[in-house]
Amino acid sequence: MLIFVTYYFSMENTHFITTENLDLTSLNNLFFYNKKLLLSEEVKMKITTCRMFLDEKLKESEEPIYGINTGFGSLYNVKVDKPQLAQLQENLVMSHACGTGEEVPQEIVKIMLFLKIQSLCYGFSAVQLDTVQRLVDFYNNDVFPVVYTQGSLGASGDLSPLAHLSLPLLGKGEVYVEGKRMKSAKALKRFGWEALKLRSKEGLALLNGTQFMSAYGLHLVLKSYKLSYLADLIGTISLEAFDGRKEPFCHLIHDIRPHNGQVKTAERINQFLQNSDLINQPKTHVQDPYSFRCMPQVHGATKDALSFVAKTILTEVNAVTDNPNVFAEDNLIISGGNFHGQPLALALDFLGIAMAELGSISERRTYQLISGLRGLPAFLISNPGLNSGFMIPQYTAASIVSQNKQLATPASVDSIVSSNGQEDHVSMGANAATKAKKIVDNIETIFAIELMNASQGLSFRKPIQSSPFIESFVEMFRSEVPLVENDRVLHDDIVNATTFIKYLTIDTEELFEV
Repeated sequence: MLIFVTYYFSMENTHFITTENLDLTSLNNLFFYNKKLLLSEEVKMKITTCRMFLDEKLKESEEPIYGINTGFGSLYNVKVDKPQLAQLQENLVMSHACGTGEEVPQEIVKIMLFLKIQSLCYGFSAVQLDTVQRLVDFYNNDVFPVVYTQGSLGASGDLSPLAHLSLPLLGKGEVYVEGKRMKSAKALKRFGWEALKLRSKEGLALLNGTQFMSAYGLHLVLKSYKLSYLADLIGTISLEAFDGRKEPFCHLIHDIRPHNGQVKTAERINQFLQNSDLINQPKTHVQDPYSFRCMPQVHGATKDALSFVAKTILTEVNAVTDNPNVFAEDNLIISGGNFHGQPLALALDFLGIAMAELGSISERRTYQLISGLRGLPAFLISNPGLNSGFMIPQYTAASIVSQNKQLATPASVDSIVSSNGQEDHVSMGANAATKAKKIVDNIETIFAIELMNASQGLSFRKPIQSSPFIESFVEMFRSEVPLVENDRVLHDDIVNATTFIKYLTIDTEELFEV
């Protein structure tokens, strides 16, 4: 069973933007291979047709259309004259760029760019083709606008983050190019690009939308599928180190409670244990603690939660979330609420809770391994007393698990009134997104600590062998984190183990199969 993949062959390095639905595998490949974007002729036509419709509509009618020839939010009744419509859109972008806090990681900014491009390409936003193409240019040339984590209520879209994403189109704000932060005007000059002149509705199309929340969500879903797989694998290594029993993973148990995630977890663990002498040796104990015995039920519940979250995120990725929406074929411009982030807020909170539980059960396995049970030495060191061994990494894991419990408090149950009461219910999905990222990032460290303990514990079972698969995986890990024979600075080992997990590549067919 080969899961760790190094890609030696070249793949087509272009992703054509179309209106076809994207799935997790295609999105993962897009970002993993750093493919360049190219607008299909289909989407160029859709963008152009929609823009022409709006231009004609504005020529023919003086009727107020929200955000196109009116003010925004509670200023929706203030009419704006035609000569000022372009300035209205530029003012919108500038005035809404009020982000604070930490900078959004560049890998997530890149996903934001992609998702904004994708949403505009369905042809219901009435933007210029030049505007979409410039976003494509940014993406393809790794020009990353400086965006901040704080400022979005996740309701009228991610207004503030998307304003910062859009400022560089106008030659304002700042960007990163080749890791160097610079004024956007300088970056545009470097690439020979002119600052864009926005036309009616374009600022609103750029700022309305859920691309901040969705980008975090997509990034975290892809990462969480990998961590869900590693929870099963590292948990199985811990099971072997603890001299655990195999009966809890028998398919008969799971056939009579057939939650998809539970069944899949048991199947994986059984695959990992194939041809293990250690799991098949006689046991002196009748039962294992829940953190081992109930891995299918606990890990499986997270898998099922992840499936729901992935479905929600994919729906959003393949959707139009700005406002108003322009339906050229129906001769309609409709103001609604597709920018509201409630579906994402709930999903991201659910993701945070579900992933926090993987960390919680992982730390419990670590605790069992260092407790001097089942023939293992206390703290997994040959001469405890003089050496503290793995005593304190468990403290670290427990601290992080406790922080995750605090972070898992839902953001989506909160709301606050904004825009003079016009926007009177908000999702707080942006806060749910940034919290969920901290939780998922923490899981890497918790798993790294469990893997350190599990692989150390497994060494005390020699000469009895685990499965060939597990033995090869542990050998790979040992090349980065050697056995601990006497006390050393374990911070370095935790960092190296976390890096090992972070950059481990797993076949996507195995990852997304639940």
